[in-house]
Amino acid sequence: MRVLQNEPLQKRNSLRLQSIARAFVNVNSEEELRDALLWGRNNHARVIALGQGSNVVLAGDLNALVIHQATQGREVIEEDDRTIVLRVSAGENWHSLVQWSLSQGYFGLENLALIPGTVGAAPIQNIGAYGVELSSFVRSVQALSVSQSEQLKLSASQCCFAYRDSVFKRDMQDQCVITSLDLVLSKQPNVQCAYPTLKSYLHQHNVSEPTPLDIFNAVVAIRSSRLPDPATCPNAGSFFKNPVLDAAQFRSVLKRAPSIPHYPQADGKTKVAAGWLIEQCGWKGARVESVGVHSEHALVLVNYDCDDGRRLLALADDIKRSVFDFSGLELEIEPRVYGLE
Repeated sequence: MRVLQNEPLQKRNSLRLQSIARAFVNVNSEEELRDALLWGRNNHARVIALGQGSNVVLAGDLNALVIHQATQGREVIEEDDRTIVLRVSAGENWHSLVQWSLSQGYFGLENLALIPGTVGAAPIQNIGAYGVELSSFVRSVQALSVSQSEQLKLSASQCCFAYRDSVFKRDMQDQCVITSLDLVLSKQPNVQCAYPTLKSYLHQHNVSEPTPLDIFNAVVAIRSSRLPDPATCPNAGSFFKNPVLDAAQFRSVLKRAPSIPHYPQADGKTKVAAGWLIEQCGWKGARVESVGVHSEHALVLVNYDCDDGRRLLALADDIKRSVFDFSGLELEIEPRVYGLE
């Protein structure tokens, strides 16, 4: 294990923001991870786990040990006629896992295609897209505690999954490093195509009885057409959560914005479109110096040539104020923010 001092992180986050880590280590095994955590404790360093940096805003230098999880592995741990349980290492690329599982005849993840990042990062924000969330497939999450390198195994219920949320963003944020996920997938196709954008795409392409591969291809096509590639246009994907409202909140918003797109939820609440709210406030395609809002998707903030993550957060604050004045709703950002300490 080699610990690097004062390591630049600009190429290690999808927003390409400048940040220097006090210490940085790349780990390829659980043994190396244990060594890294011990180094952190011996040097009184805060520990931050970083995958591919696709859902973080680095707003300054990090007085921390940054651990890059590069562990690889996919293992079948249980199987019957209907389902299969995979244990997948945290360093695996998420989209590659989706492709591979589909090729093996393991179904369920196809709606989550082309989401950037690693497997280990996926449960932190409970990734979701086109009517499907990761939490539907998680049996357990394995991790090591930062304080003692203790092995942890959290069931799906213990992960406290919610919309773009989990215990790893709240009570356990930076308290553990995820090492692997156990995912339960189906051997029988059970396509989920009710999400309006996906349903419309399939109809336009005359796909009346979609297969899981059809869903995968449709999701890849939709995401490719609507979301900028971080490799050419630095971004962190959807920057804001879609607000989920109770009945009273939703009635209040409808009075201010009667035509707001909305989606009833199973628990009786209603999700409303943050992108629509941002667009109504005139921000879609706007540019403020070196940062801006993508011209095709108002939820995506982009970095044109910005070194300082605080500028991006200032833009986000301006957008939030506009949306609040327009609708009375307080938008919440999706990425985790580091470097403001």
